[in-house]
Amino acid sequence: MKRTLGTCYYPEHWPEDIWAEDARRMADLGLTWVRIGEFAWSRLEPAPGDMQFDWLDRAFEVLGAAGLRVVLGTPTATPPRWMLDRYPDMLALDAQGRPRGFGSRRHYCFSHDGYRDEAVRITTALAERYGQHPALGAWQTDNEYGCHDTVISYSDAARDAFRIWLADRYGTADALNRVWGNVFWSMDYTDFDQIDLPNLTVTEPNPSHVMDFRRFCSDQVVRFNAAQVEVIRARSDAPISHNYMGRITEFDHFATGAEMQIATWDSYPLGFLEDRLEATAEHKRRYACQGDPDFQAFHHDLYRSVGHGRWWVMEQQPGPVNWAPHNPAPLPGMARFWTWEAFAHGAEAVCYFRWRQAPFAQEQMHAGLLRPDSAEAAGYAEAARVAAELAQAPEVEQARSPVALIFDYQAAWSWEVQPQGKGCDYFRLVFEIYRGLRKLGLSVDILPPDRRDFTGYRMILAPGLEMPPEGLVDAIAGSGAQALFGPRFGSKTANYAIPVPLPPAISGLSAVVARVETLRPDMPVAVEGGGAVRLWREHLEGQAEVLDRDAAGAPVLLRAGPVQYLGGWPDPAYLARILERLAAASGLETVALPQDIRIRQSGPTRFVFNHGPEAVTFEGQSIPPAGVLRG
Repeated sequence: MKRTLGTCYYPEHWPEDIWAEDARRMADLGLTWVRIGEFAWSRLEPAPGDMQFDWLDRAFEVLGAAGLRVVLGTPTATPPRWMLDRYPDMLALDAQGRPRGFGSRRHYCFSHDGYRDEAVRITTALAERYGQHPALGAWQTDNEYGCHDTVISYSDAARDAFRIWLADRYGTADALNRVWGNVFWSMDYTDFDQIDLPNLTVTEPNPSHVMDFRRFCSDQVVRFNAAQVEVIRARSDAPISHNYMGRITEFDHFATGAEMQIATWDSYPLGFLEDRLEATAEHKRRYACQGDPDFQAFHHDLYRSVGHGRWWVMEQQPGPVNWAPHNPAPLPGMARFWTWEAFAHGAEAVCYFRWRQAPFAQEQMHAGLLRPDSAEAAGYAEAARVAAELAQAPEVEQARSPVALIFDYQAAWSWEVQPQGKGCDYFRLVFEIYRGLRKLGLSVDILPPDRRDFTGYRMILAPGLEMPPEGLVDAIAGSGAQALFGPRFGSKTANYAIPVPLPPAISGLSAVVARVETLRPDMPVAVEGGGAVRLWREHLEGQAEVLDRDAAGAPVLLRAGPVQYLGGWPDPAYLARILERLAAASGLETVALPQDIRIRQSGPTRFVFNHGPEAVTFEGQSIPPAGVLRG
């Protein structure tokens, strides 16, 4: 498939007499896509029922006349002020009961039916008007679900909808009491209308209550999104997408993605390094102007799976952003580097955010391809270089990676509900394992927990799934691949109780987790042969073969045939030993990569990326900072 470039544009922000010049410059730059409309509701409908589509009609015509294709966003992330007058109770409330008020964006509760109906109404109007427009190339629903902690709401609308959700799930209050274990602390209910949301309790609420609330909140996002998808699909053949974010786990992206044809995500490597990643100060200094070597790649591989193989970067950082604790400028060449990294992982399109830097409002310090005075910013020349390279380069092919890594949003919620120790975070565990695989030069597919066909994979890892779905273990064990489970695998039932038989309950593996403990950061447990277990440790019993023991002789890693179980959180040194041994058993070749080098195998093409601030010699070639080798 042809790889393309695009940008995000806001015609309502600029005088109409410069639109045509902007469109011409976009086309001359080599862009294909222009995303518009996702924040424009107050201009589309300045008063209830007063639809003002003329300006958007003209924007479509100007962009289409320049040969550009439009991605039309539904404007539901920014309901206008009059909407709040119509529905004063539409705002989400935080855990302290405070409203998430008007004056920025994402100021709505997913459970508010009145606002959902309004969102469907404006989406229907857009789909009827533009669904068959020749310039329309794709759709985007809403904008960045979950950004600014907006999935979980403690509003009255959420409470009422949650009660209905529970009644549908359990049927009777007695059944719910049994499942939640409400006999503990006399928490029994006699009616669903007695059940409140799990906030403002004296001490921690019942974890089963919280877990069901997290499931409910995710379902509300899926329901809200599906309503828009339904009306668009009935009126347009253009593919539908949503732009996800980095390290947002509050809702199940696989569930929303099931309704759409493309997944996109918004890639801000420097901002994410600052505020979404556990890392040492030294690590953050080294990559301050490049971004973490693995964070973007992880999300590329994740959203490739969410999008059923089709995915884009909808917003690519081209310069300094405005929202992180610190906002440095990227090293020269990084916008090009990040673009090629996305293409190496299978992106169909990379769109730069934004076309022109806004001189007003909240994002006025956020760089674009153009400065506010319309002069070219640093990222412009880099985008032009990528466009020229795409015109000359052969297509990037995609093939199944040899390694599969399971990622489960429900596991992320489960770990948050009862972490048991500071720093015990599911995303962090999975990401550290992903990083360990990448350090060995391995390419990875990230797969959902409902996957059952593992044909072609030689190595499968399923860490941290506390509530694995039925059939997953058997499918992995029967695939013929080398498999690694644990820690915390199978440690909770679907109703958030400790199962009996005790975990991990993997068929053929004679092992029981007899006790768990969480470790202080300054008290890791050394493992024979090098490295240590930190944060989380399981005391294992059983007859399975012991591959690794701690310094006191207690088992840490067990094996039965091709299946291994890890009873702890490995530090990087121990993780490297585990993965090297697993790769060798899988027949996979590993590479001792320099610190800053990462490899991505894309079909027959191998990409080599230098993420460091200095040149690196690799396989006899000197790779400059922000350097990309393709061969």
